[in-house]
Amino acid sequence: MASKPVSTSRLDRIAMGLSGLCAVHCVATAVLLGLLASAGGLLGKPIIHEVGLTLAMILGAIALGRGMREHGVVLPSAVGILGLLIMAYAMSLHESGFEPVVTILGVSILALGHRLNIKAKQRSA
Repeated sequence: MASKPVSTSRLDRIAMGLSGLCAVHCVATAVLLGLLASAGGLLGKPIIHEVGLTLAMILGAIALGRGMREHGVVLPSAVGILGLLIMAYAMSLHESGFEPVVTILGVSILALGHRLNIKAKQRSA
């Protein structure tokens, strides 16, 4: 029996949640680094950042692309792509003080793109 594909709105919500978790991770890492060097070392490992951002970027691109195909509105994808580009740039800022700030900026803009995608889907329904 064929399974029903995941709706674009659900993908957007999942992607927004993942973006939120990414932002929480960045803030928690910065706070924990300031308070507890040993705990911060665990959360601050580059692999966690790289894998998390990569997953968020892949899921975000899929959700935004599907949304644009379904409702035909370009603005959500354009905003989301800006967020994705900023997130990709953040991955290049290893061990820089700006990495968490740039990451949070990127995931926030991507989340806005997902929110616009949900609104566009609701208007077209």
